[in-house]
Amino acid sequence: MSGTEQVPVTVLTGFLGAGKTTLLNRILTEQHGRRYAVIVNEFGEEGIDNDLVVDADEEVFEMNNGCICCTVRGDLIRILGGLMKRADQLDAIIVETTGLADPAPVAQTFFVDEDVADRTKLDAIVTVADAVHLDNQLGEHHEAEEQIAFADIVLLNKTDLVDGKGLERVEARIKKINPYAKIIRTAHCVAPLDEILGLDAFSLDRVLEFEPDFLESDHDHDHDDDVTSMSITSNTPLDFEKFQAWFSELLQTKGQDILRSKGILDFDGIDERYVFQGVHMLMDGSTMGAWPGGKSRSSRLVFIGRNLDTMGLEEGFNACKVDTL
Repeated sequence: MSGTEQVPVTVLTGFLGAGKTTLLNRILTEQHGRRYAVIVNEFGEEGIDNDLVVDADEEVFEMNNGCICCTVRGDLIRILGGLMKRADQLDAIIVETTGLADPAPVAQTFFVDEDVADRTKLDAIVTVADAVHLDNQLGEHHEAEEQIAFADIVLLNKTDLVDGKGLERVEARIKKINPYAKIIRTAHCVAPLDEILGLDAFSLDRVLEFEPDFLESDHDHDHDDDVTSMSITSNTPLDFEKFQAWFSELLQTKGQDILRSKGILDFDGIDERYVFQGVHMLMDGSTMGAWPGGKSRSSRLVFIGRNLDTMGLEEGFNACKVDTL
């Protein structure tokens, strides 16, 4: 990987005891031939397990399979800045959130800081869920719900301890919170790493296969059940300046209720596909290569949030279309 390319980042989350450490231990010890940097959030007494990192006095650990493990005692941006000095030696970065955390602030880091955004690319949110205890956790801890809601991939772990009907019930609960996440059943977090890492969740194929989710609650308030999603599609090209003006105003005025926005757009005069993703009032967009051969150009947006039906989203979007008359 050249130093000018963006390093893909996977954010790994999941409630306490779900199996994140088991998964991280696999990544840090298996001879997979890839060079990952793993950043482990460590707050207070809730430290990393001894079997993952024995000597917790150092901040950066070199693993014998080429991986790097970091513990975040300080600023995530500072740690990422240090890793970028060796970006040409990394295939990807994995950031683990603590079990009692909403993953949103970590994800936002890759939008907010300009240097981080230039050098890294948020690849996917992977949530490890405990098939045995998830039902109770969702009822008692809103953080557990946030972690499911925010996921691109849900690694439903400990499935060997639950019968078939129990698994169906848990999966139905997950799909009710987040119908767009891909669910992978595992025991002891055993799943091919290429189903968890390097997914390129912002690629066209990925977006078309699984509707974008990256669901995030307003973390100043408790989670509620008023979250809905809306998709808008069009085969008519869009005017770039009109769209930018409309969408910027939309995020400034309604961004608190727009938890996640994402899309692939066909702009008049731009030959490549244009991809954007947003979290609340933050937005990032760029071209992502040519349109696939044999497929017609089109635009597709997905919004996830509250009170979407009051925002005039379709009307605003339609006003951005190029006049074909």
